[in-house]
Amino acid sequence: MTQRQPYSVLVVIYNQSHEFLLLQRSDDPLFWQSVTGGIDQGETPLQTAYRELKEETGIDAKALGLEIVAHDHVNHYEIRPEWRHRYSANDYINTEYVFSIQVPNATLVTLNPNEHLNYCWLDAQQALDKVWSASNRDEIAALAQLFQPS
Repeated sequence: MTQRQPYSVLVVIYNQSHEFLLLQRSDDPLFWQSVTGGIDQGETPLQTAYRELKEETGIDAKALGLEIVAHDHVNHYEIRPEWRHRYSANDYINTEYVFSIQVPNATLVTLNPNEHLNYCWLDAQQALDKVWSASNRDEIAALAQLFQPS
């Protein structure tokens, strides 16, 4: 097995009703998250975001004419101990590039059964209560703030 590089993407998906899509991991059913995935050799973070979105949800943003938006920051977090075997021995911190995308309300979601068991669309508070990782929670909260009337 090829060792993963400690670089990944987070793609927060929300619809026109400002509901967030969360995915239930198959390797840890208590872990709900937005789309995430490792950056492959020679791939840019944005390319990874489009690829992972399609692989994990079946949503082909390019074919639908939708744009994934890059956020102006990255997250750094400790790699979960149970996942460290996927990385080189000295890799303990992951760098996560953050993106988001708005999709139409009726967008079809087709899960990759090797990665996810289930999905749900939740309002911001429900998503904040359900999502596992702090970085994912922070990004949902930041987007939810944009939806608030001024």
